[in-house]
Amino acid sequence: MSFAQPSIRALRPLLPTRRQTLIVGATVLLLSWLLHKASGTPFYAVFGRIGFIGACLLMAYSAAAPLRPSWMSQQSARLLAIIIVAPLASMATAVITQGPHVFSYLQSVEMLTGHILMVVLALVFGLVMAMLAMRGERKERERADQLQVALEKNRLERELLDARLRLLQAQIEPHFLFNTLANVEALVASGSPNAGLVLRQLIAYLRAAMPQLNDADATLGTELQRVRAYLELMHMRMPDRLQFTVPELPALADLRFPAMALLTLVENAVRHGIDPSMAGGRIEVGGQSVAGKVMLWVADTGVGIAETAQPGTGLSNLRVRLQAFYGSGTRLDLHEQAPHGVRVELHFTPMDTK
Repeated sequence: MSFAQPSIRALRPLLPTRRQTLIVGATVLLLSWLLHKASGTPFYAVFGRIGFIGACLLMAYSAAAPLRPSWMSQQSARLLAIIIVAPLASMATAVITQGPHVFSYLQSVEMLTGHILMVVLALVFGLVMAMLAMRGERKERERADQLQVALEKNRLERELLDARLRLLQAQIEPHFLFNTLANVEALVASGSPNAGLVLRQLIAYLRAAMPQLNDADATLGTELQRVRAYLELMHMRMPDRLQFTVPELPALADLRFPAMALLTLVENAVRHGIDPSMAGGRIEVGGQSVAGKVMLWVADTGVGIAETAQPGTGLSNLRVRLQAFYGSGTRLDLHEQAPHGVRVELHFTPMDTK
């Protein structure tokens, strides 16, 4: 068994494909039936001769390409093989059917004429089928080349998208970090007794959060944890001016979600909504999924949209990141809340779950 497998593998390039065999078989049946009706010769006799010639031509066509000399093209080798094999296969049918009487058989004008017609039919049949097959193979190669080009294009587009997302992530991370450190600096400068506690909380938060910021498989559940930790940190800085609500959202927890995307909105709500307000305010984070669409929101009761109408780097990059992550149908909408405040909504179609 170990010797037979390499032999079959070596012969495989010489053998016709299943599709080629089916096409030739169907053509042989049709020609045999037509010649049977036209000549009155029994169908089995006609089918035997036409089938033998068709099989020989099919094997010649298949074997010509791998066995051709290096200086000859594949198309030329196949056509030459058909031209050589067609008369030989026709003669072989006469030898097989007549045996030692083949020469006396061919001395008859009628039989010789029939044999010549068989040779011509074999040549025409073989050359036409060969050219059709080569045309079909050429179209298959063109389709395969086009598919390969499309796959390569998609691969390059994915690599470009990944590089773009990494660049945007690199811009957002220091933006978030510097804003948070500025808040701590303000506490230290004002001599607040909470400065040391807030700084220790910030260090603990960054130790837990920073290793996950570049996680390509980040989920909405981990993002909500970061949002909750950040708001707890901000609440320590201004306990009388900031209240917040961050739900668990268990139905959406495993949803793939770009790291720090929601945190950017929450940070903007603190910095541009709650901080400028003398009375402070409340931040509410929420989300829901309806008919396969997901909506997340961050709402604050801060100073309102009039004073926060100019988005910074974080918000601008967030729009690009979300569209690159979820597709062009993703939206980021800003709405003014009554009596004051801003509600930011993210609308997107989820990719998959982790």
